[in-house]
Amino acid sequence: KETIKIISKCLYFLCNFNFMDWRKYIVADKEILNGKPSIKGTRLSVEFILERLADGWTEQMLYENYPTLYKEGLQAVYAFALENLNDAVLVDWEKH
Repeated sequence: KETIKIISKCLYFLCNFNFMDWRKYIVADKEILNGKPSIKGTRLSVEFILERLADGWTEQMLYENYPTLYKEGLQAVYAFALENLNDAVLVDWEKH
């Protein structure tokens, strides 16, 4: 439970209170990655980027390993995740 709260707070602050319009940078095209939300102009899905970050990768590591990734695209991943977490319901996994 606490981890979800921390992630949500971090994403909120990473977006600098001035929420960007992630729709300019995140696309879902059935011809690209089977329609998974991805960063426009790349073959990098939002899910993939968040997995790397959850595994401990830094933004610098992402930029170095994926040269098609750009600053606005990464910021859009954070904004997309935040918007999708804002109305999320936390499940008590211990009961399931």
